[in-house]
Amino acid sequence: MAPSRLSFSIKAASIKPSTKYLLLFALGSAQADDQILQRVLVDGSRANQLGVADAASAGSVSQQELAARTVYRPGEILEAAPGLIVSQHSGEGKANQFYLRGFNLDHGTDLRTTVDEMPVNQRSHAHGQGWTDLNFLIPELAVRLDYKKGPYSAEEGDFGSAGTASVVYANRLLQGVASTSAGQHGYGRALLADSLEVSSGSGNGSLLYAVEALHNDGPYTHPDDYQKLNAVLRYSQGYANNGFNVSLMAYRAGWNATDQIPLRAVQDGQMARNDAVDPSDGGKSHRYSLSGAWRRTSDDSASRVNAYIIANRLDLYSNFTYFMDDPVHGDQFAQPDKRVTSGVNASHSWHQHTENGNSATTIGVQLQNDNIFNGLLATQARKPLAVTRQDHIVESSMGLYVENNTRWNGAFRTVAGARIDSYRFDVRSSLAANSGKASDHLVSPSLSLIYGPWRTAELYANIGNGFHSNDARGATIRIDPKTGAAADKVAPLVRSRGMELGARGNWLPGLQTSLSVYRLDFDSELTFAGDAGTTEAGRPSRRHGVEISNYYKPLKWLSVDLDLAYARARSRDAAPEGDHIPGAIEGTGQLALTVEDGGPYSGSLKLRYFGPRPLVEDNSVRSKPSLTLNGRLGWKLRKGLTLELEAFNLTNRRDSAIDYYYPSQLKGETAPVNDIHFHPIESRSLRATLVKNF
Repeated sequence: MAPSRLSFSIKAASIKPSTKYLLLFALGSAQADDQILQRVLVDGSRANQLGVADAASAGSVSQQELAARTVYRPGEILEAAPGLIVSQHSGEGKANQFYLRGFNLDHGTDLRTTVDEMPVNQRSHAHGQGWTDLNFLIPELAVRLDYKKGPYSAEEGDFGSAGTASVVYANRLLQGVASTSAGQHGYGRALLADSLEVSSGSGNGSLLYAVEALHNDGPYTHPDDYQKLNAVLRYSQGYANNGFNVSLMAYRAGWNATDQIPLRAVQDGQMARNDAVDPSDGGKSHRYSLSGAWRRTSDDSASRVNAYIIANRLDLYSNFTYFMDDPVHGDQFAQPDKRVTSGVNASHSWHQHTENGNSATTIGVQLQNDNIFNGLLATQARKPLAVTRQDHIVESSMGLYVENNTRWNGAFRTVAGARIDSYRFDVRSSLAANSGKASDHLVSPSLSLIYGPWRTAELYANIGNGFHSNDARGATIRIDPKTGAAADKVAPLVRSRGMELGARGNWLPGLQTSLSVYRLDFDSELTFAGDAGTTEAGRPSRRHGVEISNYYKPLKWLSVDLDLAYARARSRDAAPEGDHIPGAIEGTGQLALTVEDGGPYSGSLKLRYFGPRPLVEDNSVRSKPSLTLNGRLGWKLRKGLTLELEAFNLTNRRDSAIDYYYPSQLKGETAPVNDIHFHPIESRSLRATLVKNF
């Protein structure tokens, strides 16, 4: 749980229009301590997004709400964004699987994720484009989660078509926290975090530190033995909109993996649900980063700059087809990836106040460079057998954007923007024919109209273009590295087009509701097949959907969240195999009850529905839905000391965390068999945490 923070409230009606506009602008650009600013529009424990958000599908989740959530793994903090599902199909150290708006986002493609404005998505990754490993995240340091859906913001670029999720870390903690956790399946965690006030020649600052250690075996026959060490050190001066910070982060982990297993082997009794076909699967990774941010805000302007350098390394071993390609040694393969990512983001905004409204114009630049060494190797029990391909990739990009946010009068405002992105790819491959250079650029306009003459409601219309980048190796490939056959190059950048209608309202006291109906088209859904070393050309697609999110606080001590989403995903071109998109999520739902009366006891329950998906294009094979119930109880033993009990999968359902349909061959089988391959959800487990605030 995160330590409590200072809060206060100001009645919105008492704020002058120009001052209120500046505060609202600050909410969109501030970080860390802006949790205090954000409470100028708080109703209960959730910030009211009327007059703040530019779409019905955009929002912000406060530290208090994040702290009340029960999460099995750090990445699940993103499920605070309505309609977003976070899953896993392998060992805990591997990047999660993400589902949103009719997408199986794999390990992060089309979900742009940042932590303190540092990109988490990794381009041209050995395992898959957009690899998003959030295992370095420390939930207790997160003061806010901002989310958007659809390509309607000029500030968001690559990977942001389905949605964006931005986690903001604290600059300072008002209370230190020391916690220790123990649970079933070998779970243990310890955390120590605090802030120290530091005086220096340049002024008074704050030094925040956090250290985390964790171990988890999971319920598997072959334990995950997931071990991680995690640390953050941050120095800051000033405040969120007028100050700076410099941060060091370090994360290191190793694990075993129980990957998805064939359903036939469980049904005929060859394997138990928690068994592994290849117990030598797993991996190790590390992430080290140095970052800094600077901000200045005045009555008429705002400037911000942040820069980062990130060193990532992953050694991943997987075996999804078992003995289909190599009946003697097995089909395990390694995907090493080592990279240094550096970048700078800068923007400046001008504010103008008129008699009837306000306007802010922002220009920004985003620079990123990835220096990557990765490959694909055939292995047995993590020992190399042969090299399929090895590559040195330098991928550079520049994004320029301009956005104007104008409040024309008390009822109507607009957000109009455009961005241009330019990419350069330089691939030096172990196969000379696959080496080469490529470049591409795209222009992406967007427009949002917001109408709200009422005190309790707003209407939204949004339209915009977005894109995602493809793996650099696909832009230069000529030969399939496994078969030697000719291979076609793919477009480096692929355009998306979205539109959305929505409404947000507070029609009843204590109730906040948002409704959105959307459409999103992609020119192509290209994917990099990491186990083959090639890029597969997907078909053009279209998704329609509807989402409704409700937050209700009927009593001072009780809050209720109900989020429902439905999507229809189809390929746009006719093909004999069918037009369904394998893995595309159709329906999700979450119902959460939270009790917090300020007394010694608190608690929450969360029911999550993860709907069925088509597993093949003709929809003849489908996954089953998954339903999980998690809960948390808190007991304040005395001032500053709390005992928390968490329970996962309370009903002990035997559902799947993920399902695939493809051919595989087990030892003893004479030919490949098409089958469902699944990873089970974790069985019921309990955890206890003792938290000391100081």
